[in-house]
Amino acid sequence: MLARARHRRRLTLAAIVLGVMLFLLISAVLARVLSIDGAERTAITLLVRAEAAGNRAAMAARIKDCDSSAACRARVAQDAVALRRAGSVSILQLQPSAGFSLTGTLGTARVAWRAGSSLPVVQCVRVRRAGDALTGFRVELLELSRRIPSESDCPRTF
Repeated sequence: MLARARHRRRLTLAAIVLGVMLFLLISAVLARVLSIDGAERTAITLLVRAEAAGNRAAMAARIKDCDSSAACRARVAQDAVALRRAGSVSILQLQPSAGFSLTGTLGTARVAWRAGSSLPVVQCVRVRRAGDALTGFRVELLELSRRIPSESDCPRTF
């Protein structure tokens, strides 16, 4: 009887330890998946702040491979001049590029922002969420659209 009780206690403790470890693993994976929206928001906010400041170099640095693309550098130069605004940047609305996903995605985020007391600016950002829930994600901004009308959806190409 005593041996059975000890064996049962060991099995119970092993099951509890296994359950706690499984819970911690699932929690870590979910934390990675749920934090990717915040990382995307931060990346887009930093890009928009650089744009509002007219900082072409910072804009190009935030867009993947922009320095090696003449078209991207030209777009950045135009946007930096056309959308330069005084004042602190506020994100009015940000529609993320993707919803919940355990793997990488490619999508378009729509951002409405304002600097100081200027009128809102709406733009689209092509975003790649590379990686997966186990190894981790990274956000890559691939392309920034020109300003679009406030009520417009993001274009397919820009």
